[in-house]
Amino acid sequence: MSMRDQLSGLVFSTEKGQVCPGCHEAVDACICDQLEDEARLQSLDGIVRIRRETSGRKGKGVTTISGVPLAEKELKALAKKLKQQCGTGGALKDGIIEIQGDHREKLKQLLEKAGYTVKLAGG
Repeated sequence: MSMRDQLSGLVFSTEKGQVCPGCHEAVDACICDQLEDEARLQSLDGIVRIRRETSGRKGKGVTTISGVPLAEKELKALAKKLKQQCGTGGALKDGIIEIQGDHREKLKQLLEKAGYTVKLAGG
């Protein structure tokens, strides 16, 4: 790669201000999150998978829900609703909903009622 190629990327412009290196938009109008969310939605197969996991959690079990075909904002709302229904805490990490404890059956019923195709995966 020549020096000219290395220096050709636009870093700052008086027109837009600071530019995001990922999407080449102004930092305030960055659309990297949207593009990442769209790519995640494209990779899904339409089946919501529920599994119980303990790895990396010091033996504490959590129920993970992956493959939900919703955008980030709707996914947060769904995670909140499911946590309330189970009466427990949880988190949303990288498009995967984590609910504390083993609530596979209850979550399966709730998600099927909401119209999703659900599979219990793992052990």
